[in-house]
Amino acid sequence: MLKIIVINNYGQTCHLIHRAVRDLDQEAVLMKNTSSLEDVLSQEPDGLILSGGPALERAGNCSAYVKELDLPILGICLGHQVMAKTYGGRVRTGATGGYAAVEIEILEEDDILKGLGPKTNVWASHADEVSVLPPDFIRLARSRICEIEAMKHKIKPLYGVQWHPEVSHTRRGNDLLRNFFEVCR
Repeated sequence: MLKIIVINNYGQTCHLIHRAVRDLDQEAVLMKNTSSLEDVLSQEPDGLILSGGPALERAGNCSAYVKELDLPILGICLGHQVMAKTYGGRVRTGATGGYAAVEIEILEEDDILKGLGPKTNVWASHADEVSVLPPDFIRLARSRICEIEAMKHKIKPLYGVQWHPEVSHTRRGNDLLRNFFEVCR
């Protein structure tokens, strides 16, 4: 059993991520995004999931987590955006806002998207989105409304998805989480 820390970025689905991890037979610990690096490491996690949330300004210590911790990290929605911005990418207001169904085109099935392609349907918010891929990252997926729906670091085990794998509206969301757990092993 893995121990996964879910970082609470005040998103409305944070507790769904926590539950999804538990329902997939992994230990899940929910922590505030203001927790220190030392507090996170004291939990001895195998991986970290950065939840979605309302605004980059409320992302607490998430930039430090993705820059300083030597752990596999999955950023979901806001977590994806924080990761991009921390590593030199850009985030902008999306052309389409609130939550909606989106068809994703998988460009690379490596690691977290293994077995999900070539297309899948997900539930996502594009109120904000990654607009410029950070250096040293690879684009993994796109859609007709967003060119960077998923990404990964070329070397580090850092992954970001714009959509919400934890909600029932996302087809194969549990498969994405299981793939992340494999990275954490």
